[in-house]
Amino acid sequence: MSAKTKVAVLISGRGSNMEALVRAAKAADCPFEIALVLANKPDAGGLATAAAEGIEALCVDQKPFGKDREAHERAIDAALRERGIQVIALAGYMRILTPFLVDAWEGRMLNIHPSLLPAYPGLDTHARAIAAGDAEAGCTVHLVTAGVDEGPILGQARVPILPGDDDHSLAARVLEQEHKLYAATLSAFVTERL
Repeated sequence: MSAKTKVAVLISGRGSNMEALVRAAKAADCPFEIALVLANKPDAGGLATAAAEGIEALCVDQKPFGKDREAHERAIDAALRERGIQVIALAGYMRILTPFLVDAWEGRMLNIHPSLLPAYPGLDTHARAIAAGDAEAGCTVHLVTAGVDEGPILGQARVPILPGDDDHSLAARVLEQEHKLYAATLSAFVTERL
């Protein structure tokens, strides 16, 4: 068995998708390992979760960098390279990236988004899908490019919108699919890269 691909998961909050990736990585046949969980906020709940799993949990706090987002990303990039990270998985990382980080990790940075892209990029995806009268919603794993939620689609999972759904009930069902889809898509992605 060749060495597992070293993945860093970037989070801003509790990191439920990060937890799903950590669980998936425990399988003997998983082609990736979560080598680092990195947050932009010191109070991100997912940092404690990662540390409890024995994974390096690092905060590169955005605050000291003020409005200089690229300087913040340069500090993140340095931390990733120092640790030999090969692929980045964004999991609820709530910052719009600058061209610096997007270009530095082109073709090696994935994101999960709670809609069936290209429908509903950005925020409030579930409420927008319900308001539009859509029959289904879902989630998408895509490569990160300069445009918000515009990169090539690597995988999708569909979830029916049920009568009486609100954005919270729909979000809960979509999140269950996100957890399965992200791990499966990341596994397929790193296997193809190898």
